[in-house]
Amino acid sequence: MRTSRRFFLSGASALAATMLAGGASAQDVIADILKSSGRGNWNDQFDARASQGGKVASTLPIVSLQTVAYTEQAIAQYQNIVAQGGWEPVPDTKKLQLGVVDPDVVPLRRRLMISGDLAQSAGLSEAFDSYVDAAVKRFQARHGLPSDGTLGQYTYAAMNVSAQVRLGQLQTNLQRLNERAGTLGNRYVLVDIPGAQIEAVENDRVVLRHTAVVGKIDRQTPIVDSKINEIIVNPYWNAPVSIVRKDIIPLMRKDPNYLKDSKIRLFAPDGSEVDPLTVDWSTDDAEKYRFRQDPGAGNAMASVKINFPSPDGVYMHDTPQQSLFGKMMRFDSSGCV
Repeated sequence: MRTSRRFFLSGASALAATMLAGGASAQDVIADILKSSGRGNWNDQFDARASQGGKVASTLPIVSLQTVAYTEQAIAQYQNIVAQGGWEPVPDTKKLQLGVVDPDVVPLRRRLMISGDLAQSAGLSEAFDSYVDAAVKRFQARHGLPSDGTLGQYTYAAMNVSAQVRLGQLQTNLQRLNERAGTLGNRYVLVDIPGAQIEAVENDRVVLRHTAVVGKIDRQTPIVDSKINEIIVNPYWNAPVSIVRKDIIPLMRKDPNYLKDSKIRLFAPDGSEVDPLTVDWSTDDAEKYRFRQDPGAGNAMASVKINFPSPDGVYMHDTPQQSLFGKMMRFDSSGCV
């Protein structure tokens, strides 16, 4: 999936912070080194020949000198692949998986051999055997996909990105990694927006890694270089103007009880509470009011809000929509993480 998303990093007094622009694609090299229950794991190297692709969790931070070295190795590998003509697209009309015998398995084998996921000795038969199954799982793990061995929409999409494009992504990310590697301090939190992941790093090792939900394509999470300065338990939620304009006002036009049902209270600029039924929702006048949701079940922040200075007013928070964490493409927020 094409995107201009970027990395979003934040830290607290002892948690240094910085930011790094994201890759040209959500399937780029940075996504390859992420770990999640719903995605592939990385085994400390951008290496197509890595064994047990999805089973090894890495403690290596995304932004590190080792990642720089591995990315340089991958660039050399892909330069060689490109020089030899790259690879042909794999036909993507069939659901290929273990046990299938089909002519389309031949170009699949050839593609996996070129990238190093399948040994040349495996041959070019039409059988989707255990060797091809392991190679596909390895490929999926490297590209941040569920390692199920089945050729579906996302696996085909990642597999049919040209070698030239992959090389360009690696080169772009190498430049960005070089700008930041070794500069983040001993303790920081990094949110990788393209991969929708968070990692907490201490003494050059990832001590925690979490699945995240980040901004939608049209409400992207911005670059932030900041320090965490506040953690609020059971917070109020003050709706930003963008959400008031794009979401709440249209909802109130459809359902006058929306604010009441959502436990959102309306306040005038002088601090006095306003009855929503006295507001003309056919205009944009409501934008001048403050919309505050009470703590509790259904609150948009759920149980925790993590604040830090941000010119765009973004922050990190829990969510009552826990099902979002089970999605592979977790681009569902209005900009916060």
